[in-house]
Amino acid sequence: MNRSLSLLCSLLLASSAAFGAEPALSLPRERHLANVRQLTFGGQNAEAYFSPDGQWLVFQSTREGVACDQIFVMRTDGSQVRQVSSGKGRTTCAYFFPDGRRVLYASSHHVSLECPPQPDHSKGYVWPLYPYDIFAGSVDGSGPLHRLTDRPGYDAEATVSPDGKRVVFTSDRDGDLELYTMDLSGRNQRRITRRAGYDGGAFFSPDSRRLVYRAHHPEGQALAEFKSLLAQRLVRPTKMELRVMDADGGNDCQVTRNGKANFAPYFHPDGKRIVFSSNMLDPKGRAFELFMIGADGTGLERITYDGTFAAFPMFSPDGRQLVFASNRNGKVPHETNLFLADWVE
Repeated sequence: MNRSLSLLCSLLLASSAAFGAEPALSLPRERHLANVRQLTFGGQNAEAYFSPDGQWLVFQSTREGVACDQIFVMRTDGSQVRQVSSGKGRTTCAYFFPDGRRVLYASSHHVSLECPPQPDHSKGYVWPLYPYDIFAGSVDGSGPLHRLTDRPGYDAEATVSPDGKRVVFTSDRDGDLELYTMDLSGRNQRRITRRAGYDGGAFFSPDSRRLVYRAHHPEGQALAEFKSLLAQRLVRPTKMELRVMDADGGNDCQVTRNGKANFAPYFHPDGKRIVFSSNMLDPKGRAFELFMIGADGTGLERITYDGTFAAFPMFSPDGRQLVFASNRNGKVPHETNLFLADWVE
């Protein structure tokens, strides 16, 4: 669900084993993106996030020889691709620790070594809540995995604060999908959201004092439907709004108000703006583009113009580059690759 999506995580992930970063044509109206280059070629790749030194990316991929999403790392030029996770179960939502030598990610391997089943598509577009727990391991895949959460159900969508003190993640442990924080060791787990519905996909601000996240807080019949799907370990993410709050859960406020699927938010290095993905301009809700908006909900600006799918944007630590996943230049339907662009203010 994505940062979940792990959720969208599961919708798009699969990568190619291509080496190198051939330039992809930049689109004329994408004035904030220069020197766009493609890092993966084929399959489905998503949720690429920078290492603290800006030299590496960790991402999830389903590719040839990989039955379902696994975690990989590569250089920001697309080279030195290597698998980090064991290949057992399904994994999602990886993120670097501040030391740059370890990553955390969610995995289902402790429940089953096989890939979990796909969701029931007769229920429409839904995200499955796989039985994930959060683990930490080395970036070279060696050594033991350390289990950070140990609860039945869904623990995923974990990211680390820039100051290296906390992890925020999404869990259904209390019967709803809420946000929690914990120490990097997994201790001192604490719930920070309490409204009925879905709260997830959170990222810290550059100063580690705030969080931006996606939320769906239905009421009435919509809430009854949400609870019914949740009991089946499913979520329908067609309506998600962005929100910001203090890292302890205080001063929560809504940022977007378009009634569409807004997700994968990430703070600009100035801490005042948020880049995110949304289908707000497509009446059919299929085309997702990247947008930027002020943390106060003002100054909405469109970033990408591909007309297919663009999501999971993240700025490099120095703010000079933006990595994102997209269907652009795909050779087959639903092919999702990773792209890196120089950021132009």
